[in-house]
Amino acid sequence: MSTLQAARQLVRDFHRELDSSDAIVDTLTKFTTPDYHWRGMHPFYEQHGAQAVADVFWQPLRRAFAPLQRREDIFMTGDNDVDGGQSQWVCSMGHLLGLFDKPWLGIPATGKMVFLRYAEFNRVAEGKIAESAFFCDLISVMQQAGHYPLPPQTGAFFIHPGPRTHDGILLHDQDPVQSAETMQLVNRMVDDLSELNKSGAKTCPPELLQKCWHDDMIWYGPAGIGATYSIRRYQKQHQFPFRENLADKVFNGHIARFAEGNYACFFGWANLTNTATGGFLGMTGNDIRADMRVVDVYRREGDKLAENWVFIDLLHYLSMQGLDVLHRLRHSLLPDSEN
Repeated sequence: MSTLQAARQLVRDFHRELDSSDAIVDTLTKFTTPDYHWRGMHPFYEQHGAQAVADVFWQPLRRAFAPLQRREDIFMTGDNDVDGGQSQWVCSMGHLLGLFDKPWLGIPATGKMVFLRYAEFNRVAEGKIAESAFFCDLISVMQQAGHYPLPPQTGAFFIHPGPRTHDGILLHDQDPVQSAETMQLVNRMVDDLSELNKSGAKTCPPELLQKCWHDDMIWYGPAGIGATYSIRRYQKQHQFPFRENLADKVFNGHIARFAEGNYACFFGWANLTNTATGGFLGMTGNDIRADMRVVDVYRREGDKLAENWVFIDLLHYLSMQGLDVLHRLRHSLLPDSEN
């Protein structure tokens, strides 16, 4: 069995036991290293060890959404391009589905089905999970519960589908030539955008994107921004608001970036630092440098990218600018006697 196949199987086994057992701490302890490092979005942040991860994230989530069901759309494994292939990572992306029967993070329960978009990265070392990053779309949950906290988004809101080709669950090693081609394409695309950031240009000719993207590309952005279809609408509904209303963008790099077959993914902590000059997310501007922690998952079709699923820790980004969205929601729902 290859090292990638072993890493893949370990994470499959981990998910199977985690999803079916109430002994969350025991399951985490079984599959993770003693110095397990877990990264989560606002308000979870970084945790160390199985007990802390269970206490902060998994147990409250399981209490609020029961029964919880994993609806996976993409599952892939690869050697980390960031460190020259010295580490192996596994990415799982999709939705966690449950009945929202108890409040979570101050978001009132609805008694109805809810979808939590997620992307999880696990680094496997010596037969255990040593490091994880778990991104999820909390604003989408607020939106589904009727408590959307931001001005109208520029893109569309819906439950994001998986790949158009329905082939995102990669359970066996893929052709390394195809994986390398996908990684090279994503790296060229990232380099193009990095150079654009350095130039300070606020716009971008569609021809630049057409080097790496199909004209009918689909960009599945996080709630607060939304999804968009085709290069022209992507530029209108996300790229131009992003470029025109955020200044001094600095790319900080990635922690993990890898490809398998026609798929690729990455995350950073933080990927990007910028200053909101006003207008992005419909919010006002300021002079505060704030970080964007971002996940991108890609599907290549032929020699260009066709689909892109994106997660951004917007709640953390806004909290760095003085707006704690979850605190504001909790406070607004309290009776007068508790304010």
